[in-house]
Amino acid sequence: MRFMMLMIPRGYEKANPEMMPDVKAMEAMAKFNEALSKAGVLIALDGLHPPSAGVRVSFAEGKPKVTAGPFPETREALGGYWMIQVRSKEEAVGWAARCPAAEGDVIEVRQVQEIMEFPSEVLTSQVLASEQAVHDKLGKPASRP
Repeated sequence: MRFMMLMIPRGYEKANPEMMPDVKAMEAMAKFNEALSKAGVLIALDGLHPPSAGVRVSFAEGKPKVTAGPFPETREALGGYWMIQVRSKEEAVGWAARCPAAEGDVIEVRQVQEIMEFPSEVLTSQVLASEQAVHDKLGKPASRP
């Protein structure tokens, strides 16, 4: 059995949009990303601009509200993600531990929730058909209960 896992770097709440990492940090991260790829576990990865460059869409009373960053109440902001497919949570943790993260950085490792994990009473034929249609469009097979 293989697990889809997300490795999520956290702690970017005060990141400056104009500040870029140095060359050594970029080279170390490129080497890490290449190792994930060569091992055949990497599915996708992206970095994110800091919260100060983003917006939030919140919902209250049935209406969306858009708020521009920065967000003063943010305690932990995501820096990006790696999606990997591994045999176990322990293997994912091993990969996270190899990341050339900076002092004080944190990488959260979480399993991707598959449709088959939801209780059968919520998996109506309409839900399953919609899920299949989305996965077909993405070119990815949908998991079935």
